[in-house]
Amino acid sequence: MPPVESTLTALGLWALLGYLLGSIPFGMVITKAMGLGNLRQIGSGNIGATNVLRTGNKGAAAATLLLDGGKGAAAVLLARAVAGEDAAQLAGLLAFLGHCFPVWLGFKGGKGVATFLGLMLALAWPVGIACCLTWLAAAFASRISSVGALVAALSAPVWMQLLGYGGAMALAVVLMAVVFWRHGANIARLRAGTEPKIGKKG
Repeated sequence: MPPVESTLTALGLWALLGYLLGSIPFGMVITKAMGLGNLRQIGSGNIGATNVLRTGNKGAAAATLLLDGGKGAAAVLLARAVAGEDAAQLAGLLAFLGHCFPVWLGFKGGKGVATFLGLMLALAWPVGIACCLTWLAAAFASRISSVGALVAALSAPVWMQLLGYGGAMALAVVLMAVVFWRHGANIARLRAGTEPKIGKKG
């Protein structure tokens, strides 16, 4: 059994790697590379795929969605392959937090939905698929991205329990709480009936 100090050091390194992966602002990189303008001055100013869609470029939005999800999945899969499940969960959590609070952008990042879904798919693929389908169903029914995000996040602990992944329940609850926190303004607009529909340009 490795010494506690070395275990903590290894977990700290995976946490750092997860954060650095998560903090890559793919939405800003893609929109700048494609000449779509400054994402901070478009729509909500958010760096995620929903706001990239407000540029009118669906390809850019799809690429952002895949890459933001991919960085969460990569953090989990790399850590699991090398260091096991505890490291995988920690790296996934920090990738999510890195997207929400990237040091490069003054800790003002995205809302973490794509990264959340990506790490869920890597952490427990049946739960990830269930969360993705939940997001699609809620977003399709409401035509509001934030509704899909909130319902998917709320469902994650439920799917963890129902599908037999109780070992990741604490992580699912933390992720759900942060998603709701990051969507505070959206929740206020939903209550006021002013939340924009999917695809509406800012």
